[in-house]
Amino acid sequence: MGTRAAIATLVGSWFFAVGAAAQTSESSQDRSGPARKDTIVVAHADTTPAAKDPFAFADFTWLNGNSRQKYSVLESKVFTGEFRVDATYIAQFNHPADHTLIGTSESGRTSEFQVQQLGIGGDFHAGHAIGRLMTQFGMYSTMTPRNDASPARGQWNLADAYRYISEAYGGYHWDKMNGINFEAGIFMSYVGLFSYYNFDNWAYQPSYVSSNTPWFFNGVRVQIFPSDKLKIEPWLINGWQSYGMFNSTPGVGMQILWRPNGSLSVLSNNYYGRDWLGLPDRWRMHSDNSVTVKYLDAPTKPLSKGAFSLTVDAGCESGGGVSCTKSSAGGPAQNFLGFMVYNRFWFAKDLLGLTVGGGAMTNPGRYLVLMPPINGATAFSGTPYFTENPGDPFHAWDATVTFDYMPEQFATFRLEFNYRQASVPYFAGPGGVTPLGGNTGSPGSLVAGFTPDLRKSESRINAAILVKF
Repeated sequence: MGTRAAIATLVGSWFFAVGAAAQTSESSQDRSGPARKDTIVVAHADTTPAAKDPFAFADFTWLNGNSRQKYSVLESKVFTGEFRVDATYIAQFNHPADHTLIGTSESGRTSEFQVQQLGIGGDFHAGHAIGRLMTQFGMYSTMTPRNDASPARGQWNLADAYRYISEAYGGYHWDKMNGINFEAGIFMSYVGLFSYYNFDNWAYQPSYVSSNTPWFFNGVRVQIFPSDKLKIEPWLINGWQSYGMFNSTPGVGMQILWRPNGSLSVLSNNYYGRDWLGLPDRWRMHSDNSVTVKYLDAPTKPLSKGAFSLTVDAGCESGGGVSCTKSSAGGPAQNFLGFMVYNRFWFAKDLLGLTVGGGAMTNPGRYLVLMPPINGATAFSGTPYFTENPGDPFHAWDATVTFDYMPEQFATFRLEFNYRQASVPYFAGPGGVTPLGGNTGSPGSLVAGFTPDLRKSESRINAAILVKF
């Protein structure tokens, strides 16, 4: 990934972003996906003495974004299999006539039974060669590519080529320090703390900081483990959740993840790129920072465990007629500021779970706001019914209560209530957002005699069964 000097510069400039948090005194316990969406697979050759595997000193299955499974039933010497199902029924209290949900990348339909995600794959490990493949079927195979404008540049349909793949990469492991991995392909984004896979999360619908930030990257990464408690990982990628490159410059980023003990996880993700199709002079930077603390661990008590997470994101865009702040002369402000906080309780030896949380965001220019799917609008075409002009205001907040029944480590029954509020009409109302004749004309165009029913708030109940083995 670039020259040694470039990597050293990235490490130096971002390492200060990882703050130290007070260590808890509770006993220690271990998205897929990281924490965020990061399953660390390390293949060790026989060495004497062997270095400690990263983050293997404690049980981190309690973390938001980490799978709570203790072991896999599909494990062999060279392959660890994985099967996931996310099936849902969502009741949105506005009762949109077309059953369409807006403003979420985790759900697309209401008042129907849907398979949101079905994935089959796993991790390969032979000698020092490593790899991972996870497929995605169901709603994810349509909703995730839709949010990427990069396939509009050049020939060959990248959205269709990658539609059914959530993760696909291969690489090599070196037994240096506590491990070094080089991997290339499609891997999960770390921005926002929540995992792409809802089985791994404390809640079904994440707040805007996670829901409106990337779910995947396409490129290369180097995972460097100076110790078993620290990871430094630079990336060189095509762009911000993009299969292709928006212009002619790749994006760069880095994660620093520090877990000094079994009760604390601190991470910082940082990104820079040029992510507007046809606007090569507009650049974007984004910083995502989270701390997660387990403050209670009493396996024999009725309240068996407690933990909280805090995530704060900040970023902006500049160039091409916009600027980071209102005081700049380059154009209207185009920036992002958001936070989310969650508290999780486990009861009855982790049989039951209760999560309370939410967050808020402000995003002048709306460049991270998910585009409502009105008249076939895509991330590239936009829609005249909900504009994304420079400086367009958008403020939103939400609150969530989630109840989980977890009879075993392979299945979760989830019931969740969400309330979401925006400063402008955004969520689907009773009239829905689909013209009577369906989406007609070119994507993003006006339909004569049609006005979508957009409201400033929505309430809904999510019911889901989540399976992973």
